[in-house]
Amino acid sequence: MDQSSNTNVMDRIIGKHVYGNLYEVDIEIAKDEEKLKQMVIEASKLANMTLYEVKSWSFGGKKGGVSVIALVLESHIAVHTWIEYRYATVDVYTCGEKSDPWKAFEYIVANLKPKYYTVNYADRSSFEAIRT
Repeated sequence: MDQSSNTNVMDRIIGKHVYGNLYEVDIEIAKDEEKLKQMVIEASKLANMTLYEVKSWSFGGKKGGVSVIALVLESHIAVHTWIEYRYATVDVYTCGEKSDPWKAFEYIVANLKPKYYTVNYADRSSFEAIRT
């Protein structure tokens, strides 16, 4: 396909998705809703994201845990913890060209202090040809 008739690939919005599982996290931090909320806010700043709104919930019960969801203009950050399992998941997705989901992910991991973790990256870009 002749790219001269289309928008330059670099001018398109590029989606970057970093997500992972954290094992044996610091339980005191993982159960502290306010600390987690502030952690996500700081992560959004470090990653050059524009924070729109943050919601958080603390769950009781046998497994317990906290969920924090940050809506950023570039997409979202989500952290979920399970106290009983000392486990957390982190999901950072951005379509902002100047934002860096790796910085947010690494900041959250450093603060939750897992003994080990997995990390995945997905390029969520769409470079499909524009049909005319």
